[in-house]
Amino acid sequence: MATKTSSSKPVAAQAESTGKPAPKSAKASASINNEAELLSMSEDDYMNAAQLAFFKQRLQQVERELLQNAGETTEHLRETVIVPDPADRATIEEEHALELRTRDRERKLLKKVQQAINRIDAGEYGWCEETGEPIGLQRLLARPTATLSLEAQQRRELRQKLYGD
Repeated sequence: MATKTSSSKPVAAQAESTGKPAPKSAKASASINNEAELLSMSEDDYMNAAQLAFFKQRLQQVERELLQNAGETTEHLRETVIVPDPADRATIEEEHALELRTRDRERKLLKKVQQAINRIDAGEYGWCEETGEPIGLQRLLARPTATLSLEAQQRRELRQKLYGD
């Protein structure tokens, strides 16, 4: 399990207290503008301040989009149209049900996004909760809310398949 650190510590101090390497290159303090720059960084720079800022910005953008979608759904559901035809009414109700299911999934994703932002603030982002190893930049780019490394996630899914956990 990853060691928790205080968000008031600088990145180097957090790395020292967790046993995780501190970023070493000058590039670590520069801002990252795209995924190519992120992926071109040295492994020694894993989860430096620039990378954490990149992921925090990306997660905050996802959070804003999810909240905006929720607001649009609320407005859309308030616009109730009374339709006398039962087939049309059933179609509208089915569309509303689908929209509500989608928003429910987004609500769960929003919770994960907010937890990931909290892990960034706590200095725990990017490290596997199960093993303490790096999750990996490519996995985090594909799934910024990931809490497990690919290997740990595969083990968990295998256990669930075998034992129904």
